[in-house]
Amino acid sequence: MAHPGFLRSNARWLGAGGLLAFSSSYGQTFFISIFAGEIQESFGLSHGAWGAIYASGTLAAAAAMVWLGALTDHHRARNLGPWAMGGLACACLTMAVNPWVWALPVVVFALRLSGQGMLSHISRVAIARWFTATRGKAIAVSSLGFSLGEAMLPLIFVALLTVAPWRELWVLTAALALLTIPLLRMLLREERTPQSFAATYDATGLGNRHWSRTEVLRNPLFWGLVPGLIAPPALITAFFFQQVHLAEAKGLPHLELVALFPIYSGLSILAMLSTGALIDRLGSMRLMPLYLLPLALGFLILASAETPWTIGLAIGLLAITAGANNALPAAFWADSFGTRHLGAIKAVATALMVVGSAIGPLFTGFGIDAGLSFPAQMPWISVYVLGSVLLLTLCLRRLRSLGR
Repeated sequence: MAHPGFLRSNARWLGAGGLLAFSSSYGQTFFISIFAGEIQESFGLSHGAWGAIYASGTLAAAAAMVWLGALTDHHRARNLGPWAMGGLACACLTMAVNPWVWALPVVVFALRLSGQGMLSHISRVAIARWFTATRGKAIAVSSLGFSLGEAMLPLIFVALLTVAPWRELWVLTAALALLTIPLLRMLLREERTPQSFAATYDATGLGNRHWSRTEVLRNPLFWGLVPGLIAPPALITAFFFQQVHLAEAKGLPHLELVALFPIYSGLSILAMLSTGALIDRLGSMRLMPLYLLPLALGFLILASAETPWTIGLAIGLLAITAGANNALPAAFWADSFGTRHLGAIKAVATALMVVGSAIGPLFTGFGIDAGLSFPAQMPWISVYVLGSVLLLTLCLRRLRSLGR
């Protein structure tokens, strides 16, 4: 997948990208949803009400990302990363002490913007700029931070919930985020190039040129890609967000369901590393229509799965798409539209990802409140994904013709 010499010579920058990715976990849905039961009980919220609060904060974070994400075109990762990490620590501490239900959307906004939004965005944009010929492998290796967070943190914090109050665990999370800042500064004493500004790079996109964000947004083909691009964050977020309800619907203890998550993490890592290698060989555009198919099949199986084995199989299929999603879209934006305005373009893509992660919990939460369980919603989810694959395929064919 990645030659040992490549890893050794680039360990500092790959490690920094991985650290940013791992730390984004504290603002990701799979982590926040660990505390869903405690939050709903503490504030007297239904599934739909909590989903609406989560969606409102997340959508506000998506809007802010369109502006803040463009900062990566003008500032170094070594400067932006610590600021985003500090913001995440403040958000975690606020979650720990907040007594008011009206403030929950603000707390969710801060967690999602600093964690899922900025830290993941800074990681992917920096790696995409620092590497060209080995971009796929570099993105895949640094994205191991996402997978490690998904594998380790749910098991650790679900276990800690049995012995410690949930608010104290958010204080612990804030401390962990703060302790990460000096390590990040140390790794980025030097950046891989003299500057990490877009102007120092000449990796062009389709038509052998650098696309501006305005040009991308005005192209209708871009909007045809959106339903497929938001499918993984929307639907995998919904899976993690509704994990407490899903365990109840399947008749499993929550901890028994969480115990299957290492399957997800292991397969997502394999899929991510394999996708990274394939990107460097085949190109990202050839792979884009394929990576959503396991997602559709996974939800179809999970809808009727009753045993841990079949649930684990479904989770494994979701993991294949999730792993590919950690590497493929980041390379796709750089390959298609160039790197000069990558931060601004990727900021829109990240905002759409965040929007998707708001829509998933919102719709599934209201569906549950209306009497339609999450498993009962899953066949319709599969239909949506397959429709998105068809639209994605048609738009990519037209988009590729622009480069000829």
